[in-house]
Amino acid sequence: MAEPTPSRLLRHPLSVVNIGLPQFAADLAASGVPVCHVDWRPPAGGDGELAAVLARLLGDAAIAAANREAVARMLAAEPVLIDVVPASAAIPALGEGKTILHAGPPIAWERMCGPMQGAIAGAIVLEGWAGDLAAAAELAAAGGVRLEPNHHFGAVGPMTGITTRSMPVLVVENRTFANRAYATLNEGLGRVMRFGGNDADVLKRLAWLRDVLAPALGKAVRAANGVPLKSMVARGLAMGDEMHQRNAACTSLFLREIAPWLARTSAAGVELAEVLAFIAANDQFFLNIAMAIGKAMTDPARYIARASIVTAMCRNGTDFGIRVSGTGDRWFTAPVEMPVGLYFPGFSADDANPDMGDSAIVESIGLGGFAMAAAPAVVGFVGAGSAAEAAVFTQRMREITASENPHWTIPALNFAGVATGIDVRLVVETGIAPTINTGIAHKKPGVGQVGAGVVRAPLACFSAAVAALDAEPEAT
Repeated sequence: MAEPTPSRLLRHPLSVVNIGLPQFAADLAASGVPVCHVDWRPPAGGDGELAAVLARLLGDAAIAAANREAVARMLAAEPVLIDVVPASAAIPALGEGKTILHAGPPIAWERMCGPMQGAIAGAIVLEGWAGDLAAAAELAAAGGVRLEPNHHFGAVGPMTGITTRSMPVLVVENRTFANRAYATLNEGLGRVMRFGGNDADVLKRLAWLRDVLAPALGKAVRAANGVPLKSMVARGLAMGDEMHQRNAACTSLFLREIAPWLARTSAAGVELAEVLAFIAANDQFFLNIAMAIGKAMTDPARYIARASIVTAMCRNGTDFGIRVSGTGDRWFTAPVEMPVGLYFPGFSADDANPDMGDSAIVESIGLGGFAMAAAPAVVGFVGAGSAAEAAVFTQRMREITASENPHWTIPALNFAGVATGIDVRLVVETGIAPTINTGIAHKKPGVGQVGAGVVRAPLACFSAAVAALDAEPEAT
């Protein structure tokens, strides 16, 4: 009689493949048993109804074709910085009454977080609509200002994302599709309006950006006939940037490109020196340019019937929101998550506000947290652990994207292109949430930045988007 299979197995060393619960693998490893753990979980988090929807959508040939078109449009983009102008010149709606644009999906004043309300109050004073912060807050609470998302007007803004009529905006044109996107100028770190700062020093700096830096930069950019940005991002990735938390390389590349034009178009002296010094001292100056690149690249991918590709991700400190190509302008929202990271001396997680900002647009095009492996210098700053762990972040994002960008590659991953085209179906199927690099604002208005870290998008947004896509009529 043949020896039973279990008996034969037990007479040889065991090697185990563990699927599902990681504790089983940990126990075996602790006992010295070679084990390979497979991080598997049921599709759609075990939700049977949603899994059935996924089964239909994952096998939909029309969605596959639509997604190829959406990603092709993103990859074909040729973003160029063409001007710096007052926001009202780029966005006519800002010249109509008291209108303020903010980061994230739509939200009313009473639901806004502390730093968002603080930034709005500061912007009202900056525009001269109220004499002090208290009066400004009263005006906003009474409905005296119109509050709208940046994304509704082709714009993006970091953290609070405040944009008002007199604030200068970068104008990035996608020359492939002739669309434009706008973003305010980066103020620097610490107590700044994008982190809820609103005191006299904050307003003074914003006035200088408006009255000195922006006009000088605009003249230089126009004289240069625009600054191509696609190749600049590619070089920045090779030099250690990921374009969200680390922009040191691209800021330097941009300054090297624009400095001769600033010298040609600006009056020599203190003003030129101040402009050059401000950009040189602000490693995050390129962040806002990168955000406008992201908006310019994703907008042409909107309104493609059946496409399941994310065209916007953003947060306002209360809600996280996404837009999806095949569902147009509709927002899918869920409560925003708290970031996890490192804090400046004297601050802790108890001081932190939930995540906010339109800057997740860079993750929507494969940068930021999706390109963490390109930026080992940022790993410790955002609390990701080791450079190897940063590579894991990047590799996991490949599981939820439709393609990669051959123009933007990561040397540490054998020059693989950055993962591009977040597919809501894959997010829901795998349970892998997009990873976003982010700054951390104090939860109280007026304090400013207290740290930086990473945050995950809430899965509920993507589940809602999948259900809505399933309900969309078939393309004809």
